[in-house]
Amino acid sequence: MGKPIIRVEDLYKNYGSVEALSGVSFDVPQGEVFGLLGPNGAGKTTTVEILEGLRSPDRGTAEVCGLDPESSGESLKEVIGAVLQSTALPAKLRVREALDLFANFYPHRADVSQLLRRFQLEEKANAFYSELSGGQKQRLALAMALVNDPQVVFLDEPTAGLDPQVRREIYDIVEELRRAKKTVLLTTHYIEEAERLCDRVAIVDRGKIIALGTPRELKQKSAGTTRLEVRLARPAANGTLSHLEGVSDCRESEGAYVLHSARPPQTIVALVKQLEAENNELQSLEMFSPSLEDVFIELTGRRLRE
Repeated sequence: MGKPIIRVEDLYKNYGSVEALSGVSFDVPQGEVFGLLGPNGAGKTTTVEILEGLRSPDRGTAEVCGLDPESSGESLKEVIGAVLQSTALPAKLRVREALDLFANFYPHRADVSQLLRRFQLEEKANAFYSELSGGQKQRLALAMALVNDPQVVFLDEPTAGLDPQVRREIYDIVEELRRAKKTVLLTTHYIEEAERLCDRVAIVDRGKIIALGTPRELKQKSAGTTRLEVRLARPAANGTLSHLEGVSDCRESEGAYVLHSARPPQTIVALVKQLEAENNELQSLEMFSPSLEDVFIELTGRRLRE
């Protein structure tokens, strides 16, 4: 596989009394789409900002394209592109002007006209930034991240707050970057995003990596658990569903009860008996294979977005 293009070893970072990173380590080979998946405040953005040279670690080492982000300055900027969690440009800056401006920062640059076509911004080339929709602003941010034809692209929550159609457009762009053999590191708290886009995923929680592997490998760790989503005519008696046979976790979500069970047939039989005893009715029951959300719940005892 060769030397990793991104290398992180034993990173620590504190903000006062808050420990943002606590010994984070991982490698990313060239051409891989690598995801940091975790809830807000898990340490994902801090990790990315250290790799981009925007923050210094308290301890540990980081390397991007053989460069130390903390000391490489301009050399690092020439080989990376980044989309931050939020991008703000002057309201009266035109789209083409923004791309031309950013292109002039680099000795090696992509063709601006091609970027406008690639990101479906040709018709907006002369529009002011303030006139763009949220999805158009994000596509412009992605175009600016690629204006120097980088080897590594950092995408920090690239689809947060976007509608499903625009989110799918961003997914297509990430797939295109993979085909172009670009190395992509993205952060997300969307399960479906990590499963769809990432070759490998590191699940991050409270400053630590608690699981790392391909989405399939991680889900296989929960292969013995099935997720049951149950809707009842009336709320269940307090805590009764969590004590059903085989249930390792039970919580309410959007009007349903979500049970994780190692023995689903026994759990269903026990559920029916419990509802009969309570004079309650089962309105629906769905069974699902394990997801990355289930892996996270098993490891932490809570949902990803709690």
